[in-house]
Amino acid sequence: MWRNNILETIGNTPLVKLNKVVKDIPATVLAKIETTNPGNSIKDRMALKMIEDAEKSGKLKPGGTIIEGTSGNTGMGLAIAAVIKGYKCIFTSTDKQSKEKFDALRAFGAEVIVCPTNVDPEDPRSYYSVSSRLEREVPNSWKPNQYDNLSNSQAHYESTGPEIWEQTEGKITHLIAGVGTGGTISGIAKYLKEKNPAVQILGIDTYGSVFKKYKETGIMDKDEIYPYITEGIGEDFLPANVNFDLIDHFEKVTDKDAALMTREIARKEGIFVGNSTGSAVAGLLQMKDRFKEGDVVVIIFPDHGTRYLGKMYNDDWLRDRGFLKDGKLTAKDIIGKKENQEIVTIDSERSVLEAINTIKSLNISQIPVTQAGMVIGKITESDILNALLENPSLKSQPLKNITTAPFPFVDINTSIDRISAMINNDNIAVLVEDNGKIEIITQYDIINAISA
Repeated sequence: MWRNNILETIGNTPLVKLNKVVKDIPATVLAKIETTNPGNSIKDRMALKMIEDAEKSGKLKPGGTIIEGTSGNTGMGLAIAAVIKGYKCIFTSTDKQSKEKFDALRAFGAEVIVCPTNVDPEDPRSYYSVSSRLEREVPNSWKPNQYDNLSNSQAHYESTGPEIWEQTEGKITHLIAGVGTGGTISGIAKYLKEKNPAVQILGIDTYGSVFKKYKETGIMDKDEIYPYITEGIGEDFLPANVNFDLIDHFEKVTDKDAALMTREIARKEGIFVGNSTGSAVAGLLQMKDRFKEGDVVVIIFPDHGTRYLGKMYNDDWLRDRGFLKDGKLTAKDIIGKKENQEIVTIDSERSVLEAINTIKSLNISQIPVTQAGMVIGKITESDILNALLENPSLKSQPLKNITTAPFPFVDINTSIDRISAMINNDNIAVLVEDNGKIEIITQYDIINAISA
């Protein structure tokens, strides 16, 4: 049987047993795979519900413009529904979100405005404030306000909760979900607790977010707020959709643990998921003492890994943040295997002849060129030869006249693979700053490190 449009495929997502990543958990752990929704995320459910409720109330009129602050997934759900229903979309988001999310939104014809992350919600530059301003300025517009619009949690009360109850035959004992807007966890929790008040609702929070402390103390502590990398969960304010009375416990997970677990799920379970799923599974493992044999734990897998290819699934991105260390040699290892020798530099005001004499006397082939102690370029044997063949009188002129672009700098933790790829005929070395000291790495140094 066919569907009349793509919106009719939302919901009825599968429940899949996890095995390898949860081998230390005595309970049965089931993942609710929301990536099978047309927008590849659980947000399709609430996006459609918010639009339908706004249409019924008259807040969203034919030909209108939907304006929303979103990290990407809600925007995707709204954008797909807007295509089918004939609305325009303008989305505001933060600069910490992945580029893939923005590209996906634009693919559906939406306009995306990127705002700074590290500002207060009340700041006029924040993605909350910008979306509110646009709603005032754009004629015939409507802002869903997913954080405080209770149609969000109602969508999960009406669909996700009943699906989980039926799929587990009422045997569910624990629900684990990341908490951002709060709609997913609160809507499901309301349904499940009506069916069985003993079901435990466990929310996943991140460091830099206010939820956990507020739940435990009732204090909205601004000192808890600081920038974090994990996407899709945590907040620096209290959305109306977060029903703290229904959530039994909040578990905080670090950015690093969330990012690394995101990759583990793909490699061990064959399920390609996003960052908040990694956080939820890492939180599950942190809470393993809560579960016993016979328990049935359902964990929400909200979105798809394709939106994080440039982040959690990118080794260099992880290394740059200190999240990933592998067995390969790094710049630090290569330097450690070199003979203890001071790097030779030469000032840009020295003559070309002095550079020639330095290269000869030290039996080297290149020298970084400095100005006021800072590396501004380089001089190599071939640079000198080419310059002198063209104009022999250059010997007496300052080096700055023939200095070429400097060797690239790399981080001390850069892998040997990346360094090797950077060294070629046009670029015969890289520079590394280690505790304020400049070091040079050549192809010979790499060979020496590998064979040592």
